[in-house]
Amino acid sequence: MKDVIFDDFQNAVDESLLRHKSILDIMTKLQESNARINRAIAKSITNCGCIKLNAEKQHLPEHDVNMNIESLKDCLKSHISGSLCDNCREVIEHEIGNNLFYLTSLCNSLDLNLFDVLLKENDKINT
Repeated sequence: MKDVIFDDFQNAVDESLLRHKSILDIMTKLQESNARINRAIAKSITNCGCIKLNAEKQHLPEHDVNMNIESLKDCLKSHISGSLCDNCREVIEHEIGNNLFYLTSLCNSLDLNLFDVLLKENDKINT
């Protein structure tokens, strides 16, 4: 069922992309949409203030033979505190949606199936 949703989305993107059909246009629009995501997140911190950034060096424990991946996850931090307000969440979701559109357009131009790419990445992560 999920592959149908991905295929439907990929087909809809293919049908709606008229203006930026060139691979060069798609590549630069993808890069621009990525920058817009970064800008929206930065504005959530600096303009709205709904989230805060407290970045510092990640501290890993010294060589602990009993350390596993799960306990290592507890040591690493995202450096984010707070949570997105409704407005910032909406803006960031919109920008991520645009990014997915151009990523899917890139897949279409290169004759790649987005769902297959996702499955391969999922298999790699789970290995």
